[in-house]
Amino acid sequence: MKTTAQSSGALQAQNGESILIIESSAKDAKALKVTLESAGYNSEVVNNLEQALETLAQQDFETVIYTLSDSPDTGEHPAKLIREHTQRVNLIQVSCASEPEEAIQAIKSGADEFLEKPIAEIDLLLSVQKAKERNRLRNDNELLRSQVAKRYSFSRIIAKSPQMLEIFETIKKVSEYRTTVMLYGDSGTGKELIAKAIHHNSNRKNKRFVAINCGAIPENLLESELFGHKRGAFTDATRDKKGLFEEAEGGTILLDEIGELPVHLQVKLLRVLQEQEIRPVGEAKSTPIDVRVIAATLRDLEADVLEGRFRDDLYYRLNVISLRIPPLRERKEDIPLLVNFFIKRNQEKLGLPVYGINKDATAALIDHEWPGNIRELENCIERAMILTESDEITLESLPKTVHLADAQKNEARQMLLDDELSIKQHTRAIEEVLIKKALGKTKGNRTHAAKLLEISHRTLLYKLKQYKLTEEGAAK
Repeated sequence: MKTTAQSSGALQAQNGESILIIESSAKDAKALKVTLESAGYNSEVVNNLEQALETLAQQDFETVIYTLSDSPDTGEHPAKLIREHTQRVNLIQVSCASEPEEAIQAIKSGADEFLEKPIAEIDLLLSVQKAKERNRLRNDNELLRSQVAKRYSFSRIIAKSPQMLEIFETIKKVSEYRTTVMLYGDSGTGKELIAKAIHHNSNRKNKRFVAINCGAIPENLLESELFGHKRGAFTDATRDKKGLFEEAEGGTILLDEIGELPVHLQVKLLRVLQEQEIRPVGEAKSTPIDVRVIAATLRDLEADVLEGRFRDDLYYRLNVISLRIPPLRERKEDIPLLVNFFIKRNQEKLGLPVYGINKDATAALIDHEWPGNIRELENCIERAMILTESDEITLESLPKTVHLADAQKNEARQMLLDDELSIKQHTRAIEEVLIKKALGKTKGNRTHAAKLLEISHRTLLYKLKQYKLTEEGAAK
């Protein structure tokens, strides 16, 4: 190891901090040990990763210095394996090679610092200090994120915007009552999370919460799914089957996409709400139930009532308490909170060594309109954490659609700055464009197009008819 007279008291260890050295070369290990111990560190040497993991399981170390490039048994990077055992240790990789790719891989796998042999004493001690400082900042950020998430969370919903705080207050007021609640909001805004919050803040929280998407089940099966059936009620009914209302007995049922419910089932649902009883398909008598109903939709049900697609009596029965869940573009102050929450969750779920996000990337996320709402943001953060070349999310790791140049964004905005002020007309124009693009991408396959658009197949058929679009014309 190169020596230097530049080592100073500022680089001395504090409180006898401990360092684990993983080095197969006895000569190199001794040189590292002498340098570190002369600076006041306690050090221990092991020859391989297996011994290191066993030692880390028994002792606490502030720093690990290793010279391995991968595990001979699994091919996994040692930084990744060490991080799986302890998240808070400082990691420094030492290498004989000067390949940038190796340094990048080390940092992506969880290393804090990367050094090339031969190492000057001052460089080693500086790297130990830098790794300690970086890890301290990382731990402080994690603690801060944890405190912020706790402060601004409500039943696993992260928010601090006035609109969402008002919704939280309403949830507290209505949770204890059996009153039916209607949730309005775009796809991806978190309607199911709101429904679960209502359930878990009520005296029904120890009973089941059951959710069903009324637009995702074929019409001929939906009645049986909701209310159950008796054996022999129809050809494939080989046994009695409980419906979801019975499964939710004493608890809560969420009827998502309620606007897709066929008219004949709207009549039966109205009876359930009025009489508090269900009648399975093929059954002669009704069964009393105790279930709280929450409905959700992205449709304008009031317009559907006026146009005869939704029963007015059911609408008024469902709409006792109505909550509009604002899209993410209307509550941008929640974006940094959500980003930190998703970063923390992906660290735990995927083991990704990404611990934050830089200012430019944060600004781009706040400026984005988020048509897919929270679901789009969640997917964006996961993608960025996988693709980033550092231990934080950068602007370059975000999808291009999120960080378009200002000129491109202004061009898109300019399309709306004409004399037409009707929201309905602009919405129709946008929906037509998106439907055409989706059908073009799927070569006219309506089922796949509906998935891309994140709407039900039934909704797509309705819009094709409403806008007088054909699959062939739209796919051109």
